[in-house]
Amino acid sequence: MAKKKILPAHEVSGAISIPGDKSISHRLAILAALAEGPSEIAHYSSAEDCARTLECLRRMGVVIDRQQDLVRIGGVGLTGLRRSRRKLDAGNSGTTMRMLAGLLAGQNFDSTLTGDESLRRRPMRRVIVPLEQMGAKIAARERQFAPLEISGAVLKPIEYTLPKPSAQVKSAILLAGMFAAGETALVEPVRTRDHTEIALAEFGASIASNGKAVRLMGRPRLTGRQTSVPGDISSAIFFLGAALVLPGSELFIGGVGLNPTRAAVLDFLVQMGAPVRIVNVQMQNGELVGDLSIRHALLEGGTICGASVAQMIDELPMLAALGPYTERGIEIRDAGELRVKESDRIAALAENLRRMGAQVEELPDGLRVAGRAATGRTVPLRGAEIIDPRGDHRIAMACTVAALGAEGESVLQDPGCIAVSFPEFFATLEAVLKR
Repeated sequence: MAKKKILPAHEVSGAISIPGDKSISHRLAILAALAEGPSEIAHYSSAEDCARTLECLRRMGVVIDRQQDLVRIGGVGLTGLRRSRRKLDAGNSGTTMRMLAGLLAGQNFDSTLTGDESLRRRPMRRVIVPLEQMGAKIAARERQFAPLEISGAVLKPIEYTLPKPSAQVKSAILLAGMFAAGETALVEPVRTRDHTEIALAEFGASIASNGKAVRLMGRPRLTGRQTSVPGDISSAIFFLGAALVLPGSELFIGGVGLNPTRAAVLDFLVQMGAPVRIVNVQMQNGELVGDLSIRHALLEGGTICGASVAQMIDELPMLAALGPYTERGIEIRDAGELRVKESDRIAALAENLRRMGAQVEELPDGLRVAGRAATGRTVPLRGAEIIDPRGDHRIAMACTVAALGAEGESVLQDPGCIAVSFPEFFATLEAVLKR
């Protein structure tokens, strides 16, 4: 297994751009495949997860040409997909598996969705239940784990209230709803990211959102289009975090997606005292996009719980890793979902932050990370001989950033796991890092 040394640094300074948003890239690719006519997607995510979605679509007969971050997709229309002769492999991508489950439920052929060892341990029951209510036939290991064997069926629209907030489950139901005659209606307990709703409207579907409720008319005629993906705010958070960890930092990040269902993390950082500025805000293809600037500041700390957890779920690892660098620490509650991500993120964060000397209390649904007031340390963390991300890209990046401000060298195990979401992470970091 490869390892990477993380050396202490003084600051991050300069200007960077980040890859296209993962969530949006998945959705645009799927809808472009179902559209009539060609589509062109600029600034498509470089993440391995998003490449998995493209490969699965190729296996179902969609013509795709990719030149770096520009993707051209020949739409086959709503009924033009073909049965793959092999299993559709989602790799490590839960988004690919859950969304394609919805897509495949309404086809006139059978499919098998699988993934790597980590993904095959992640629960899929929340997707299976509503899809079966729509008429899909899905066989799964122990009724909830991949591989998923999906027998395509004629689907019916449903009215469904999600038991737990999940943008991926919501998206799977909406994708299935396109193949049902009539209106599919959803209600979320907490509003989650709405990229699927925006993309459906952009491609021509009849869809209406009102707070936590979404209604989609089935059998839409989607039209191919030219579009572009904004920068991924869930990737930007690691560089915002680095600027807040390292004194003297001043950083500019251009072209970041600022969708209101994703930007709650910026509000939280500002509440803690982070000097984040947002400029040049504009609407592009239904999504808000703008530039971010940040400089170092001492943070007060804070608590994340309730409805805000769902809106910051991908950013929570980095926020937890900021805890030792704040005055009062960071507390995260109501985040049991973190235990069934690519790893048990609560346990992984607690283990690795403790290895760096942090005081961490692990909770069933979150954790408390002590700040400077409790520890009395001038340098909050020390280097760790082993940082084990457990194969989880967000744990690896969050702990790397925390280690930049530590006293002494740290060693990150399995740095390659970061490629599933942000293969340019270390190159981008080195470009602005000053030691």
